[in-house]
Amino acid sequence: MTDRLQAELAETKAELQRLRERVSVGTPAVHKYLSLISLIPKWSGAETGIPLEEFLSVIESSARIGLWEDGDKLQVAALRLTDVARQFYNGCLELHSPGATWQKFKDEFRRKFRDTHTDQYHFMKLHTARQGRNETPQEFADRCRAVTKKKRLYDRKAK
Repeated sequence: MTDRLQAELAETKAELQRLRERVSVGTPAVHKYLSLISLIPKWSGAETGIPLEEFLSVIESSARIGLWEDGDKLQVAALRLTDVARQFYNGCLELHSPGATWQKFKDEFRRKFRDTHTDQYHFMKLHTARQGRNETPQEFADRCRAVTKKKRLYDRKAK
């Protein structure tokens, strides 16, 4: 009986050694932190919502922290779309093909949801801005900075 137990023990030790070798030779496992998805705001494509560039930036920042790959970014972005943006995504066959990439997603959404307002529109929006009744000075300044940022993004795209 002890001979059989010793043989089983030797076989188990050999199996453990084979498993250790296989693990040490292989690439280390990368753990993705998908819980960060909850931090990404939903995006509808509406003018009143957050800008597209901010939406894309939040996804890319979360991806760096969460160790996501480009395919993960594409899937997360698709999950967070609503309303008009969701309809556009569903109708865009290029984004559902096996060769769809994160860069293609960004390009298609930038093309579809680009800011069509003129430079003068942004200037007038900033020039006529007034502090809201319940808005703190800091909130007003932040809102003005956001308009300025949109103008700069428009200028960059126009070049």
